[in-house]
Amino acid sequence: MSESHSASYAAAGVDVTAGYEAVKRIKPMVESTYIPGVMGTLGGFGGMFAPDMAGMEKPVLVSGTDGVGTKLKLAFLMDKHDTVGIDCVAMCVNDIICGGAAPMFFLDYIACGKNDPERIAQIVAGITEGCRQAECALVGGETAEMPGFYPVDEYDLAGFSVGIVDEKKIIDGKDLAEGDVLIGLASSGVHSNGFSLVRKVFDVEHTDLKAPMAELGGKSLGETLLAPTRIYVKAVKSLLKAGVNIHAVSHITGGGFYENVPRMMTEGLTAQIKLDSFPRLPIFDLIQNTGSIPTRDMYNTFNMGIGMILAVPAAQAQEALNVLKDAGETAYQIGQVASGDESVVLL
Repeated sequence: MSESHSASYAAAGVDVTAGYEAVKRIKPMVESTYIPGVMGTLGGFGGMFAPDMAGMEKPVLVSGTDGVGTKLKLAFLMDKHDTVGIDCVAMCVNDIICGGAAPMFFLDYIACGKNDPERIAQIVAGITEGCRQAECALVGGETAEMPGFYPVDEYDLAGFSVGIVDEKKIIDGKDLAEGDVLIGLASSGVHSNGFSLVRKVFDVEHTDLKAPMAELGGKSLGETLLAPTRIYVKAVKSLLKAGVNIHAVSHITGGGFYENVPRMMTEGLTAQIKLDSFPRLPIFDLIQNTGSIPTRDMYNTFNMGIGMILAVPAAQAQEALNVLKDAGETAYQIGQVASGDESVVLL
């Protein structure tokens, strides 16, 4: 492709040769995510994947799409671009695993004001790390250079993933029952939601994001806020492999507990969550105190330290906690399912 060059296009602000350089840099990273099923390599017009459906009676494809949102503003201010790709993957694959589907592949979309090959490589480094954590392949993507639409030093990042599950193994809440135990998986921080509020609270454009803060254990505000979203795919797959019957799952994203927990519940059942059963991360105390935010708004916006909630039979609760510990997860028994008219009650 080295012979492909348009002086007119370059004069308009689009450097196609920079795009080729970016592809050259990211190709080894992309190929490091390949798993059985990947067909071809980077550079085709479409990513191809041959799923292994052996033993499945009725395979069902499950898809998810999302972006990183205004958390990207923190990446711009910190000039740190190698973690937001993990966020992008996480927001998609964590949704997919809620239905019991194993993510197979991921594709990204990066739109920028100016194609900086080194910056693109940093972004894709995060995406590939997220794919490895989720045990899925990065099979394609698109980088769009859009001068005049995005500032030269800014970009947007989004993506989508596709997973597969046998229909009889779909997790959809149909088996949810009174007495089920709720298990919460610890988050790594704010994850990728609520950053419009976070940015307003801390006035990030006029704050020293790199200064150590005692309230955050000596870490800086920027470092803490940029901590990538935790990916829970391996954890849920470990539970399923161990034979734990997961009755329902909720990914705690924007809208916090009040919006996301009801999505895992069925009529006539209430998720009773004990707030003293898991630690609140210091960053949430700092957000609430700095912004004078009501407690209910905090739990209606942020994950508050719990990134995913699972409902399992009471008889398997301890086994589930043991499996999660062995899988490297920090998990807590945070409540139970009871009869009631409200989908979620925070105690």
